[in-house]
Amino acid sequence: MRVIVGRIGRPHGIRGEVVVGVRTDEPDARFAPGATMDAESRKLTVASMRWHSGQLLVAFKGITDRTKAAELGSTWLSIDSAELPPTNDPDEFRDHELIGLEVRTVTNQPVGVVKDVLHYGQDVLVIESPDTKAERLVPFVKALVPEVDPANGVLVIDPPPGLLDLSEAE
Repeated sequence: MRVIVGRIGRPHGIRGEVVVGVRTDEPDARFAPGATMDAESRKLTVASMRWHSGQLLVAFKGITDRTKAAELGSTWLSIDSAELPPTNDPDEFRDHELIGLEVRTVTNQPVGVVKDVLHYGQDVLVIESPDTKAERLVPFVKALVPEVDPANGVLVIDPPPGLLDLSEAE
């Protein structure tokens, strides 16, 4: 599975550097010199990276002037999820580990499948019901999600009354 780590923005200066919008918790590791990533239809290798006024500036091998750098604008950068090291925290999960998990209640009732993870003030799971295609939003907190088992493809939720009943929301 591909994991987005950044998006190339505007060129910076005349030597081929670009501003990168970071989409990873580990930008210094993902954009270290020598790191490779997919840029839609091509592979890019990081030549150098530095922080400037709170923005990540990256130079890629073979991109040596402003014109070539500008051609990369709005390009999404991704890596294979297999390249990510495991997390050291048993309660920490990356989005790609959660998406696709079968969701069941603590009483073993099927609920649906995790379709997305939203990151706002709090992480929220988007769970799609397989029969109605209705989406339910469940806060990703230990009290509501007591068990996550990516190895077996299951996520267990303990929903309070009304969370899963769409008719009560009307």
